[in-house]
Amino acid sequence: MAEAQNIPAGSTTAGAIAVAAESTVATRMSAPPSFDVADFPVPHGREEEWRFTPLERLAGLHDGSAVATGTVKVAVDAPEGVTVETVGRDDARLGRAGTPVDRVAAQAYTSFEQASVVTVPKETVLTEPIRIAVHGEGGVAFAHQVIELGAFAEAVVVIDHTGDAVLAGNVDYLLGDGAKLTVVSVQDWDDKAVHVAQHNALIGRDASFKSVVVTFGGDLVRLHPRVAYAATGGEAELFGLYFTDKGQHQEHRLLVDHNNPHNKSNAVYKGALQGEGAHAVWIGDVLIRVTAEGTDTYEMNRNLVLTDGARVDSVPNLEIETGEIVGAGHASATGRFDDEQLFYLMARGIPEQEARRLVVRGFFAELVQQIGLPDVEERLLAKIEEELEASVA
Repeated sequence: MAEAQNIPAGSTTAGAIAVAAESTVATRMSAPPSFDVADFPVPHGREEEWRFTPLERLAGLHDGSAVATGTVKVAVDAPEGVTVETVGRDDARLGRAGTPVDRVAAQAYTSFEQASVVTVPKETVLTEPIRIAVHGEGGVAFAHQVIELGAFAEAVVVIDHTGDAVLAGNVDYLLGDGAKLTVVSVQDWDDKAVHVAQHNALIGRDASFKSVVVTFGGDLVRLHPRVAYAATGGEAELFGLYFTDKGQHQEHRLLVDHNNPHNKSNAVYKGALQGEGAHAVWIGDVLIRVTAEGTDTYEMNRNLVLTDGARVDSVPNLEIETGEIVGAGHASATGRFDDEQLFYLMARGIPEQEARRLVVRGFFAELVQQIGLPDVEERLLAKIEEELEASVA
């Protein structure tokens, strides 16, 4: 493990170390990470990592019965200087950020035919975002996306998911030394879509990674963001916003693997739920290895239940193998509207429905502001307004 501290992210050796590091993480996992789908048994719903997921709504992604029959179009709009490629399965960059940790991710890795690779050269500082549009046109599809930043490069990437699909995929983020990457991943699928994905980030020395995951649409969305460090001095910020409506299942399962010393992480996810059968799941796993002295980490999940019939499962997990850390903590809270806040607003002449909207806007404002792109922020605030209109209709 000590050798990994001197190897920059993005190298073949760094990728091998990331794979080796993940293979030792047995906590709450029924099988070690693997690129081979045969290494994972078909889940039955009693396993820890599947117990909250309605398997019958995965459209066969979990048991091998789903066969690629559909189309997902990927369009990349990138500033000058950025390289955009469509590559085959033999490209050496694929899978270097992390290994599949469940059967669906492994199925996606073994089933895609072409991958999209976006590369920002070293020391390139982009002033405009890279925009990636992923649009489903029906049927089952498998995908793989790689975003790689060279040393000291800086970029903002917006990934929009729209349309209808049963999509399983892996997304890799490779950050070179001193790089800064912000990724905004928006799930705005049609009502019947199914989206299961693993997001892998490998952070180089003194590099900074910010992820903002926004989930609105789809029948079932199950996302698995994972972070590991290739060296020291890295920082990861994981933010999430989800609005779970009637009958929807939205699941976010995080793992921050502090596998090297003197790195930081902070995770904040917030969700609102409304309608009968709305189900949100948040699992926050943080592992501080014995080699990760000087770690500073915190994770928080908050949920606001707007109507009866909605359900939240929130499980923060913190495993510490060394006492030589700066700090570590977690928090989880689920509740209804704060009656005092509503009373305060209504006492000043604000109608109840408008007061409820103001409370929800304030609840999400902190996370929306993390995006830093006015057009995206405005679109998401408008989407929240649409959801709130439905809750009081």
